[in-house]
Amino acid sequence: MDLNVWRAFVTVCRVGSLSAAAAELNHTQSAVSRQIAGLERQLGVPLMERHARGVRPTPAGEVFRRHALATLTEADRAVRAVRDVRDGVADRPLAIGATPSLAAGIVPEAVRSLLNQAGPVRWSLLPALSAQLHNRVIAGDLDIAVVTDAPPGLAADPRVERRFLGLDEMVVVLPAGHPQAGRGPIPIQALADQIWVEDNEGSAALLRQHAARAGVTAHIDLTAADLPGKLALVATGHAIALIPGALTRALRADVVTVTLVDPPTRGLYTITPHRDPHPCATALHDQLVAAQSPRPR
Repeated sequence: MDLNVWRAFVTVCRVGSLSAAAAELNHTQSAVSRQIAGLERQLGVPLMERHARGVRPTPAGEVFRRHALATLTEADRAVRAVRDVRDGVADRPLAIGATPSLAAGIVPEAVRSLLNQAGPVRWSLLPALSAQLHNRVIAGDLDIAVVTDAPPGLAADPRVERRFLGLDEMVVVLPAGHPQAGRGPIPIQALADQIWVEDNEGSAALLRQHAARAGVTAHIDLTAADLPGKLALVATGHAIALIPGALTRALRADVVTVTLVDPPTRGLYTITPHRDPHPCATALHDQLVAAQSPRPR
């Protein structure tokens, strides 16, 4: 089968429109339609169906899309590997994914230690949520991802190897000058009258669960788009927030942290594909364990 046709089909599934896919691929819409129709004839089953806003894969089409995406990803990696050899660059880049807090926290330190130990390694870093990173590892886009089991948790998947890094204690971040700054550990009840801000449902769920166990309610009245926005609202005195302990080493200077009595925790893990693991993945895992380990005070 022609991989260009497979690529056209995967693109149509992703954008949900024949015309949008044609524009992205620099084809005509009729050409893309003929490619999909030819693929359906080869497979003997409809792969696409129309709906009010465009097209979507049929159940058979969705099965084919997943396998086609994996095949195309491997094909692209094969082409890149050959070009690297042609250009005299034999080392394989290390594609790393991490949740936003870990990408700003322990991952840079671990990568620096890896480079000091292993020498020059080409690498890239993609921040995303744990579920998205899991999918990117499965698709072959990432060699290793650093994820958490914060709600909704991690899916069990035989296609990846999951390795435990450690437990991360959540802390509260306050604006500098807050009455509770410099204290701690403090019970969550001491912050029951505060306005909280959250940027993702996983962290919000940990906060709500912790507050409920203590018999109080955390008033999450503000929502931020991301961690920098969350910290900006704290720094300017609009709210306080629950953040991962792993992020404290990368905080801005105008906020402070305080620990909680019996704080909520989240497990940190690396996930790597069982197939064709990167030679540096295990070494990076070991450096992440070291970076996560508590430092002497």
